[in-house]
Amino acid sequence: MEIIDIQCLRGRNIYCHRPVVKLLVDVEAYYDIPTIEIENFNSRLLSLLPGLNKHACSRGYEGGFVERLKEGTYLAHVTEHIILELQSVVGYDIRYGKARIWKEPNVYSIIYEYKNEKCAVESARLAVHMVNALINGEHIGIEEEIKKIINISSAYELGPSTRAILDEAVKRGIPVTRLGNESLVQLGYGKYQRRIQSTITDMPSCIAVDIASNKYLTKEILQDHDIPVPCGNIVYTAESAVAQAKKIGFPVVVKPYDGNQGKGVALNLTGEAQVRQAFETALTFSPAVLVEKFITGKDYRVLVVGDKVSAVSERCAAHVVGDGTSTVSQLVQKENLNPLRGDEHEKPLTKLKIDNIVRQVLDKQGFTEASIPQKGRIVWLRENGNLSTGGTAADRTDDIHPYNAQIAVKAAQVVGLDIAGIDITSPDISVPLYKNGGAVIEVNAAPGIRMHIYPSEGKSRNVQKDIVDMLFPEGVPHSIPIVSVTGTNGKTTTTRMIAHMLKIQGLKVGMTTTSGVYIDDKCILKGDNTGPNSARMVLSNQTVEAAVLETARGGMIKRGLGYDLADIGVITNITEDHLGIDGVNTLEDLAYVKSLVVEAVKPDGYAVLNADDYMVLEVIPRVKSNIIYFSKSYDNSIVIKHIKKGGKGVYLKDNIIMVGEGSKTIPVIHVKNIPATYQGKVECNIENSLAAVSAAYGLKVPIDIIVKSLKSFCADMTVNPGRFNLFELGDFRVLVDYGHNIAGYKAVINSAKRLEAKRLVGVIGMPGDRLEKHIQAVGELCGKNFDQIYIKEDGDLRDRKQGEVADILYQSALAGGISKEKVEVIYNEVEALQKAVMDAQAEDLIVIFYEKFEPVIACINKMAKELKEQDTAAEAVVQQTAG
Repeated sequence: MEIIDIQCLRGRNIYCHRPVVKLLVDVEAYYDIPTIEIENFNSRLLSLLPGLNKHACSRGYEGGFVERLKEGTYLAHVTEHIILELQSVVGYDIRYGKARIWKEPNVYSIIYEYKNEKCAVESARLAVHMVNALINGEHIGIEEEIKKIINISSAYELGPSTRAILDEAVKRGIPVTRLGNESLVQLGYGKYQRRIQSTITDMPSCIAVDIASNKYLTKEILQDHDIPVPCGNIVYTAESAVAQAKKIGFPVVVKPYDGNQGKGVALNLTGEAQVRQAFETALTFSPAVLVEKFITGKDYRVLVVGDKVSAVSERCAAHVVGDGTSTVSQLVQKENLNPLRGDEHEKPLTKLKIDNIVRQVLDKQGFTEASIPQKGRIVWLRENGNLSTGGTAADRTDDIHPYNAQIAVKAAQVVGLDIAGIDITSPDISVPLYKNGGAVIEVNAAPGIRMHIYPSEGKSRNVQKDIVDMLFPEGVPHSIPIVSVTGTNGKTTTTRMIAHMLKIQGLKVGMTTTSGVYIDDKCILKGDNTGPNSARMVLSNQTVEAAVLETARGGMIKRGLGYDLADIGVITNITEDHLGIDGVNTLEDLAYVKSLVVEAVKPDGYAVLNADDYMVLEVIPRVKSNIIYFSKSYDNSIVIKHIKKGGKGVYLKDNIIMVGEGSKTIPVIHVKNIPATYQGKVECNIENSLAAVSAAYGLKVPIDIIVKSLKSFCADMTVNPGRFNLFELGDFRVLVDYGHNIAGYKAVINSAKRLEAKRLVGVIGMPGDRLEKHIQAVGELCGKNFDQIYIKEDGDLRDRKQGEVADILYQSALAGGISKEKVEVIYNEVEALQKAVMDAQAEDLIVIFYEKFEPVIACINKMAKELKEQDTAAEAVVQQTAG
């Protein structure tokens, strides 16, 4: 078995509305050999991954997969289950998967859900390796391989604080986007988005975070605001550390001046030797060291969120309890078997580790790793209570005195943090600090919230909700209006129309199209940008107030959607195009793919559907939101029934676009008043206008804004480049459009005929990845309708040979009825257009279906200039002769 491709679909996709991996594998000669016929395959597999015994498979009950194995099943199906089980072993509850033939007879696609992308990909690689090893009877070090995946997965996993906040945001319906491979996350979209990394939000300045990292500077600022802090100072040498300790008086604390997580911190030091040793340890974490007075009391962490205390924990340093027979090292090993302890931040508690700092702490108590403490004796491993070093925490939120809470909030505010962990040492947090000698020890940016969510003792606090509520208070939006547009034809123009309407409404619009990504009419990225990455680019822009996203078939299949849920999903139409590509072989397959756009609409949003397209019947059952139907006919039965039931519909009556809703009817605009329709002659732009009006009405755009927008939307190079652009070149015209399928060609040709040309001239071509019958259909259509044809080929042949597409078009054009003398083959697109212009007659209309827009427009502009110069020269000769 060999891996052909691995694609991670991070957003909603055609297979599942959760992230999935699409794995393409070649099972080679084993495509028709069940595993039961491979010696020892099934038994070895189950011994390696005994969890497979519980897989239900399609049987729907535990053990169903094993039954399939015993009956005889195939490698792709087995690989799917191995991948699911490997992810389960690592710690992810994953159940969705399916294996299907992709290319007869031996290439399969395996689709499976994931929660950790790196884990999902590495599980696929290991699964294929396992299958090959089982086939060949080779040894598999499964435990070591799984450990590798665990390590890779852990490095990519979000921290517990970030994960908790994200889960809370999802509960609130706030879209979540991970930015990069670290813990930086975007909550919401566009103008209203917020960003957070761990518990650092996008509000505090870098200065505020830097202050919190500088322990001494923090203490100085707190002291200036009458907040009680321990006295102390920065030192750079061991001698200075000892001198400072003597000055302030023992016991003292020695710690890195810019450390975190309690690393390098030594408490309750009572002698010079201890200070010197602690100084050397602290120096390994920071270039400078802070020596300050040791405050007697309990270690409290007060979590401040916004202007209030969200939670309080009493932290207890890492320790073990003697049993009279075990060494300290053995006691640590036993405690690490506690299921609540894990590596780093993966579980509520962190595993205990013995390092030099622990050895120093043990030494202060008269112990070593090999010591056997008496039964019941507490042996401290650390002096700080940080969970990251193995400490535990008890909830004390209900105990904090209001004065102490006020001090904690004030400490966070004077440093400049909206979320802060205030470390307070006090004999009792329920007593004001000024009464019992307590003090604020540190102010921490990015405080961990694990101790508050999973306390070792006491009540769990939903601090993540407090954080999300602070970021998005009640009534504050978290997203912008999002419109997603797909379809076989018209989606670019419809996208531009809707974006134009929202711009006229006064919004800063982000837009993705086949020509580029635009922010407020400025192109920030040229080219075909109709996939998920382009959508994310728009939605991550902090200036965007509305997004209109052209969403193409290819991006949906290969990468899924670049957003969570849209307010409006539009399907302009579904006709034969791109069939035979990416597993889409029928119109029903295509409808299934494009339906994703209307499936991924908010429950109170709208799916905009073309009631004139019979394929709409394939889409309707998949819609879970409201529907707005549009039609060129006022008596369309689907629209009539929908409106009678109180639904919304947009239709054409007496060439006026009307909006119907229940008993209400609103006339919008006569199609002749829409410049893009060329006095109502361009039918495809009438359809696009109907779709755009539907989307805008669903967004509650006022009718007068819709009318104003349509009146100012022209089919020109400024507003709608590359879509039915008409150019005057002397006494003939050139029409430029991106028709690339039979429906597109029909629409353009039908509209071109209404422009009253003496001759209709076609410069035609088709993408090489289209089915031969579709290329033939286009050629025959052109042969029936054009008076002169110039056949060109795309620069990208898409796996066809030079001249292959041109020959199909040539033969089918002749079959359409045009004579050989009226057909010329010129492979280069620009050269074909130049020849058509040179041969042009008065009142001709040349229609070019382009591949590359810019070269075609450059050619037209150049030839227009040359023709103008020729006319000027000819006029001068006439005037000279007359003179």
